[in-house]
Amino acid sequence: MIETGKPQHGAAQPPAQEPPLDLREKGGPKNGQPQFSDRRLFVQLQAFGGCRDARPLAKALAAAGLSAVLYEDANDPRGVGVLAMSEEPEDLLARLRPVFNQAPFAEMTLKPEYAMLGRTYALGYEPNLEDWLLERPKRTVLDKAWPWAVWYPLKRTGAFSQLPRQEQGQILKEHGIIGRRFGDADLGRDVRLACHGLDQNDNDFVIGLVGRKLFPLSALVEAMRPTKQTSQYIARMGPFFVGRALWQSEI
Repeated sequence: MIETGKPQHGAAQPPAQEPPLDLREKGGPKNGQPQFSDRRLFVQLQAFGGCRDARPLAKALAAAGLSAVLYEDANDPRGVGVLAMSEEPEDLLARLRPVFNQAPFAEMTLKPEYAMLGRTYALGYEPNLEDWLLERPKRTVLDKAWPWAVWYPLKRTGAFSQLPRQEQGQILKEHGIIGRRFGDADLGRDVRLACHGLDQNDNDFVIGLVGRKLFPLSALVEAMRPTKQTSQYIARMGPFFVGRALWQSEI
């Protein structure tokens, strides 16, 4: 006699049910409770050439009402860069695109090779998750005492993704220690953005280094070169946009 309700020997087992997707950002425990957030900041850099007078650009950006920075391009005497931030990526089109398609921006030459678009993300241990995702990047790039910035995209090799998570963590920790040393010395701060599927060159991340002076930012990039991540697991970096803030919106 065969008992019903029990799988017969050799019968195919039903596939295990996959857990529902959870795309929330996850931070460290706060007041004993895990942190989750569906909010994140989208950050875009656009670069232009052929600018003889940048002052009208600042006026046009201010009218758009976005959190933004206007940079003078250190490597192009007629170049500028615009960094804009919003929780809603639609704002980068609905509010910023019209500005770029009207004078004075429309009179300049767009440099698409410097275009960068990324989103803030969490690693899972952030003590104040929403501050990390939304407020800290704004404080960093809109601080008028920190006008210099170096922005660049990077792509890791596929081999890094195949490493055990614990080994990945140790490799990233080496970078984190260097970054904290520069930050604790008040020499530079960073903004880290994920850009998977958002980048025309299939990069993985966009990095922004911001500081009072330019030299420490160059020294920070140099200090990262011998690390295991950079020397073994970075497929490419750049192009680098180097700028000094000419105008910043209020925090």
